[in-house]
Amino acid sequence: MDTSEPIRRTSEIEEITNLYLIHPTASSLTPLFARLGISPNAISLTGMVFGILAGFAYYHYQDRRYVIAGFILMVAWHVMDGVDGQLARLTHSQSQLGKILDGICDYVTFIAVYSGLAAALSGEMGSWVWVLAIVAGLCHAVQSAMYELQRQEYNFWGWDRKSAELLAPDALPASDADGSMVPRLLDMIYRLYVRCQLHAAGIMVEFRQRLAMTLEAEPERAELIRERYRALFAPSVRQWSVMSANYRTLGIFIAALIGGPQYYFWFETVIFSLISVLLISRQRARCALFFKNLDGPKGR
Repeated sequence: MDTSEPIRRTSEIEEITNLYLIHPTASSLTPLFARLGISPNAISLTGMVFGILAGFAYYHYQDRRYVIAGFILMVAWHVMDGVDGQLARLTHSQSQLGKILDGICDYVTFIAVYSGLAAALSGEMGSWVWVLAIVAGLCHAVQSAMYELQRQEYNFWGWDRKSAELLAPDALPASDADGSMVPRLLDMIYRLYVRCQLHAAGIMVEFRQRLAMTLEAEPERAELIRERYRALFAPSVRQWSVMSANYRTLGIFIAALIGGPQYYFWFETVIFSLISVLLISRQRARCALFFKNLDGPKGR
């Protein structure tokens, strides 16, 4: 796996709270964990523990002290989520297992928080709240996958970072008769995960194929093509950052603090879904515009 990429994430598309708070904090901790020999996967699991504890805290959302504790624990999870990726790149220990585990820990964190809030609300409002929480959780999973995909697409096409490469949805899992079962199984799971991401985000496969063929056919223009890609798509990815986990964490905290966590579930289900549709539409328009500009007089 390629390890030549920067340890920290791409700054021009980074969400503002990550850029100025979460990742600087993670960067200060990463060298310490590296010296201690702690693995990125151990960091991911530690973050998940913080997330589960946040779920227990939010179960007592009627007490503001617990709400504040839940928010602090989720911020700690965000920091650990930043550390594990930086640590993996620093120690050249990226792996498909690590990517899968990182995703699982993220989902477990929000499942714990949503469950804690739903359990508390169901005692006050009835069991229908569980349905609302589950629907909100499903929307969250899809929306988060869409946002992460936009980031990976940008890093791969804009900066040629091989570790961000994604597969076409019709690509078959690699078959290696001499390979061991566990790596092959992990490879299949990861490829399936990527296919789901592509499908959920409405990524135009034709655009990706045409861009790949253009880069291959015109290697002398590769840097220009990637520069034009970054110029057009960086603002788009920054718009997608509204779907980031940071804003969800803040939204949960505010809703719980005012005593109405159910409002957050409604917001995620309805408003975020409408925003997703709008962002997908804009993304498709940018894809069409990209080759129009690239093939025009100024693109040459």
